[in-house]
Amino acid sequence: MQIVNRKASFDYTFIEKYTAGVVLLGSEVKSIRESKVSMVDAFCYFSDGELLLKGLNVTTGLNAFQHEPLRDKKLLLKRKELKKLEGNIDKGISIIPIKIFLSERGLIKIEIALAKGKKSYDKKNSIKEKDIKRETDRELGR
Repeated sequence: MQIVNRKASFDYTFIEKYTAGVVLLGSEVKSIRESKVSMVDAFCYFSDGELLLKGLNVTTGLNAFQHEPLRDKKLLLKRKELKKLEGNIDKGISIIPIKIFLSERGLIKIEIALAKGKKSYDKKNSIKEKDIKRETDRELGR
């Protein structure tokens, strides 16, 4: 199981990536395992020295216990990583989730990235590069 935020790579340039654990409710775990998640508007922010994930929409299923879909979720990182992230947040630099996946031990993890927003001309250049790569792959018969 892997849920990827495809829009993130189009809108942002990734500077550094981290893998974080997440504090979830039981019904949220069940919904995530069923891939009922939207990461389109999700981002991370610091509150009282803790890194929180906001805007991750975990849809409620037909569970007995209903959770709030847009609840802020606490991310679990080492203190050293938290200090480094908090020191790197400047104007124009954000922390965004890239993908949600299961670890080898069966735990739900989130890959987050320190990212800088792309301008519209940067987005056009990345589209152009993808088109050129696709054309060369076709010509080489891959």
